Amino acid sequence: MTTIIRGGTVVNADRAFRADVLCFGDKIVAVGEGLEAPPHATVIDASGQYVMPGGIDTHTHMQLPFMGTVTADDFFTGTAAGLAGGTTTIMDFVIPDPKQSLLEAYHTWRGWAKKSAGDYTFHVAVTWWADSVHADMGTLVRDHGVNSFKHFMAYKNAIMADDETLVKSFTRALELGAIPTVHAENGELVFQLQQDLLRKGITGPSAHPLSRPPEVEAEAANRAIAIANVLGTPVYIVHVSCAESLDAITRARAKGQRVYGEALAGHLVIDDSVYYSSDLEFARGHVMSPPFRGKHHQAALWQGLQGGNLHTTATDHCTFCAEQKAAGADNFTKIPNGCGGVEDRMSVVWDAGVGTGKLTPSEFVRVTSTNAAQIFNMYPRKGLIAVGADADIVVWDPQGTRTISAKTQFAKGGFNVFEGRTVQGIPTTTLSAGNVVFSKGELRAVEGAGRHIDRPAFAPVTA
Repeated sequence: MTTIIRGGTVVNADRAFRADVLCFGDKIVAVGEGLEAPPHATVIDASGQYVMPGGIDTHTHMQLPFMGTVTADDFFTGTAAGLAGGTTTIMDFVIPDPKQSLLEAYHTWRGWAKKSAGDYTFHVAVTWWADSVHADMGTLVRDHGVNSFKHFMAYKNAIMADDETLVKSFTRALELGAIPTVHAENGELVFQLQQDLLRKGITGPSAHPLSRPPEVEAEAANRAIAIANVLGTPVYIVHVSCAESLDAITRARAKGQRVYGEALAGHLVIDDSVYYSSDLEFARGHVMSPPFRGKHHQAALWQGLQGGNLHTTATDHCTFCAEQKAAGADNFTKIPNGCGGVEDRMSVVWDAGVGTGKLTPSEFVRVTSTNAAQIFNMYPRKGLIAVGADADIVVWDPQGTRTISAKTQFAKGGFNVFEGRTVQGIPTTTLSAGNVVFSKGELRAVEGAGRHIDRPAFAPVTA
């Protein structure tokens, strides 16, 4: 199949320029002005629009078993929703149960992901430690294209990694040329604060942010960064939500440490007032961890993206319907943590970032695609419009608008944290592996068309 995108402005992380883009099969084969194409080629008119690399969402949870239930979006519906929003690759998480083999869990997730409509790849969580985990990490890196391992510093009595596990796993990752990632919240502090609030009779969703104040996140971020510094390994902090955590990253980077930070689209535009709504269903719908923060934290996160101390944008897409969230109606600690957004991230970041002058179009590409591809070793296959790159492309109308609503979204769950927000800057066409999968509001996603993306290890310190 041959497709040519004519008349647009190509936007990469380093520059923007007028060019046509010719795709054959699943690859970009030519980029330049006045390209010729065979008569049978599909022609996409990108006049007045930008042609950008497909988005990479570095943080999703499709079909996740969590807190006694399973997320509403599976790998087909979740990746299809992403395609509608211009995201062509997701980075999901394999989360083994304590004492479960990492390889066993990995193969389970790979089985679930076979129905994906877009490309996918996995971080694998280390939730416990033994010699078998050490061995499984090596197998995953060498044989299965995994180069990142996740560590939850939260969720006591479930999947929380203690300091011993962090040290041993970080050390092993360094040996293998993989990068550790961390969910930075002090799980012990969270647990104790939760119990204190319940004893005081504060049981509703307004207790959620009180049990996870910024200091809880900052302590864990500082600890993870300090451990990584001692061991000499890079570290990637997921869903940075507060100024204090960003400060920890900024200090470390100023000293030359390789620390990377991820911001969620929701944390950039939504504040903690949502938890105090009299509509408890609405308030529960926003329960995620870390929680939404006060407005000054949003300003700090934007400064982190502008200044290069936050590198990627993601969603932590983890959808639950109102009935699932209602499990915590009498106890906020039982509300399944998670919100959606894979369909809306690109437009929200463009509207709130490029639309306000905080980001340039090239910086937008950097934080929605290119940085992710480079940090996790998918570049230049992903994150770039160039010859030889995957034909994962979004044609973007900077003047186009839409109003976000759960009633019109493709994602499941029946709720949207961006409900009612009108965004300027929308995808008009999305190509995945050279196929048109979204065009002018029509979703053409095909179940099972997505590919697993192997991510080679970085040069290991030892064999």
